[in-house]
Amino acid sequence: MAKMAGPAAADSDPIGKELDECKELLIDIPLALEPPLWPECCIYRVPKRLREINEKAYTPRLVSIGPFHHRREELRNMEMQKLRYLRDFCYRTRTSHEDLAANIQRSEVKIRRCYSETFELSSEEFVKMILLDAVFIIEPFLRKSEILTEHKDHILHQPCMERGIRSDLILLENQLPFFVLENLFTLVPKPQVSSGCKNHKEGQQTEELKEGLSKNVFSSSFRDLSCQFFESYGKPPESSSIREVKHFTDLVRNFFFPPTKLTPNSPPPNQRVSESRSSIQCLYTATKLGEAALKFRPARERSLLEITFPENKCLENCPCFNLSWLISCLPCLKTTFLAKMQRFLEVPPFLVDDKTEGLFRNLMALEQCHYPSQTFICDYVVLLDNLITTKKDVSLLVEKKVIANELGSNAAVTDLINKLGLEIEENATFYSELTRKLNGYYENPWNRLVATLTSVYFHDFWRGTATVIGLVVLALTMWNFIRLVSRSR
Repeated sequence: MAKMAGPAAADSDPIGKELDECKELLIDIPLALEPPLWPECCIYRVPKRLREINEKAYTPRLVSIGPFHHRREELRNMEMQKLRYLRDFCYRTRTSHEDLAANIQRSEVKIRRCYSETFELSSEEFVKMILLDAVFIIEPFLRKSEILTEHKDHILHQPCMERGIRSDLILLENQLPFFVLENLFTLVPKPQVSSGCKNHKEGQQTEELKEGLSKNVFSSSFRDLSCQFFESYGKPPESSSIREVKHFTDLVRNFFFPPTKLTPNSPPPNQRVSESRSSIQCLYTATKLGEAALKFRPARERSLLEITFPENKCLENCPCFNLSWLISCLPCLKTTFLAKMQRFLEVPPFLVDDKTEGLFRNLMALEQCHYPSQTFICDYVVLLDNLITTKKDVSLLVEKKVIANELGSNAAVTDLINKLGLEIEENATFYSELTRKLNGYYENPWNRLVATLTSVYFHDFWRGTATVIGLVVLALTMWNFIRLVSRSR
């Protein structure tokens, strides 16, 4: 039989027709729309699903850094300050802005590859933007680290302004690659003190002045200066000096890491785990765990992520030996060896104020985009979300000094924590083993029995005393009854 030809043949092969249409569609798609796959990519636009929850948390309010918010009309007031800082930085480094621009231009391609999008900016305009933004960051850092200043700085002498700038500089969409800032920082010369002064006293004063102006600047790297500027967010661990920093959001994320490695054999950044792993959630809130005689204790000398549930073999094997009921009615025993006869969840204090939401949302967005297999901050927030469901949970943690509430309302803290966990992709959580132990602890009936004994009969000294007296009276009554019965026989 002869093969069909013409339109009829095409109609008889619908799969081939669809393939041809797909090929034509692919040809029509411009290369500029393809997502960048450069290994340098580390600065992202926040995903829409996260931005819709609270857009303000990801949007700069005072200054635009980088290309994502470049030319925004409401941020143009800071452009003149960028030019003033550029003038002062040129004077400080004794270089022209053309030389500084040439320094940036040599890395232009690498800088562009650090962003998750391509931008229709000419080479000259892109380099100018990066230079102005970089100098706007470096110059205040230098001035803040100097002991003496010759004139008031527009930003540093307004605490509200400095705080707003600091908040804008940690936003994920408002970043410059860290290597750009480090390269420009190397151009800052160290003052040379002349040894040929005729007047010894004058020479000594000059030396002290120059030493005072640059003492902190030149005894530190740019990373150290950055840590000083963002020290209100936390203290970086010593091990952070080994780890590469991508930008300021990545730097501040590093502040919360414990000194030891979080997970053994963890996959490299930007690489998803191939096999599906289910995380273990904490099934019970802080109030529920408290009702099972678990005590919350602040761990002040630890990193924020180091939440631990210390082992206690004696109480794990024999929960009936838990003496929290006795310590509850006799608080003086808290400092004795009997304190070890309780179970504690040790939690580093968590400060909740008006900066908390913006900070954690951007750290979590970075992890969702760049560290999908190392979502330590996300795991921490998810754990808090599981522990906190109502304002009673917050009240308990505030009472135990685990949460420092500067929002004023426990309901506000509850709402903040619960919303932080929205639209977060859960991975094999860092706290899987911890939550497994907490779930097992609550599900042990002995622990709930001890908690009931504590809350009902030994809540405080007076109730405990009444309980003991009642038991003594009951014992005497039973003994007297048994004695009378035995005599009657």
